Amino acid sequence: MSKIDPRAVIDPAAQLADDVEVGPFSIIGADVEIGEGCVIGPHVVLKGPSKIGKNNRIFQFATVGEDTPDMKYKGEPTRLVIGDNNIIREGVTIHRGTVQDRSETTIGNHNLMMAYVHIGHDSVVGDHCIFVNNCGLAGHVHVGDWAVLSGYSLVHQFCHIGAHSYLAMGSATGKDLPAFVTAYGNPACARSINFEGLRRRGFSQESILALRRAYKQVYRSTLTVAEALESLSELASQSPEVALFCDSIKSSTRGIVR
Repeated sequence: MSKIDPRAVIDPAAQLADDVEVGPFSIIGADVEIGEGCVIGPHVVLKGPSKIGKNNRIFQFATVGEDTPDMKYKGEPTRLVIGDNNIIREGVTIHRGTVQDRSETTIGNHNLMMAYVHIGHDSVVGDHCIFVNNCGLAGHVHVGDWAVLSGYSLVHQFCHIGAHSYLAMGSATGKDLPAFVTAYGNPACARSINFEGLRRRGFSQESILALRRAYKQVYRSTLTVAEALESLSELASQSPEVALFCDSIKSSTRGIVR
């Protein structure tokens, strides 16, 4: 028995693995490639060029691979690439890239996007991230692995959200959030290391203490950021977590959340 509902509309130029499920009234356009084990719910719109990996589940009313509303976009052939094992819930919107940047929006693996999340054009999302209801990424945003963006949080264009960081409910940032840091407020302010997230993921007490020390050097001392990073060079050579924290600050082009 076919797993594609006869009420779905699928362009002949779309490529679907044999076991893909498609619900009623969904529309799948040309140049959409969907891998094995994917489940596309009812009333989903998928546009291409888009490549969707294996074992993804996309719920009703999501729009994935649509043209960006960025006014620079003039119909150029940009694309969306989604990895494996992602959950894309109701009403999520994910736009393709623009030629002014990467020409591609990229989503990694094992991510959860809850209802009405928006992922803007040219954004890059790592693995194991959680986007809670109604949070939004503007264009050109990069999000590191294991980051959590809570409900109604907002990220401005070109910002970087570091790995294992946490942006709290209703927060908005126009600056880069370093790896492992918790921030909240509008504008968002750094509050602490993401202790709870690190404990849940099995980080050692030694690693957490090293990150606490590094955070205090950057955020609680009288040193400038450059001086604080210099003072942490030895600790960073001993702790990969501190090295990642420091690198996420060094690579910032918008300034970090303070």
